[in-house]
Amino acid sequence: VQLVESGGGLVQPGGSLRLSCAASGFTFNNYDMSWYRQAPGKGRELVAAISSTGATTNYADSAKGRFTISRDNVKKTVYLQMNSLKPEDTAVYYCKATLYALYNYWGQGTQVTVSS
Repeated sequence: VQLVESGGGLVQPGGSLRLSCAASGFTFNNYDMSWYRQAPGKGRELVAAISSTGATTNYADSAKGRFTISRDNVKKTVYLQMNSLKPEDTAVYYCKATLYALYNYWGQGTQVTVSS
């Protein structure tokens, strides 16, 4: 099982980034997918989640209206489009695959830094 995040980097406030998480080693389209983040000195928090079919999405209040989660079950990839980024969005972003709340897989994370 492998989840590989990419797309992080340094961006100015108000800018945008698109994170990708490529999955392999499991039946991707059976799993709900989510993005979490962890800022320095803080716990890991849920940012956005998407159901296995893509029909249902959920967002943290901090992400609503600015971030969009999506998935491509053919490419076995989940995305997080982040717009209007703020310094408080600075964190390591992780993707997670979940099946029936029993099986959970995590990626290694990608750093997002929002700074002028």
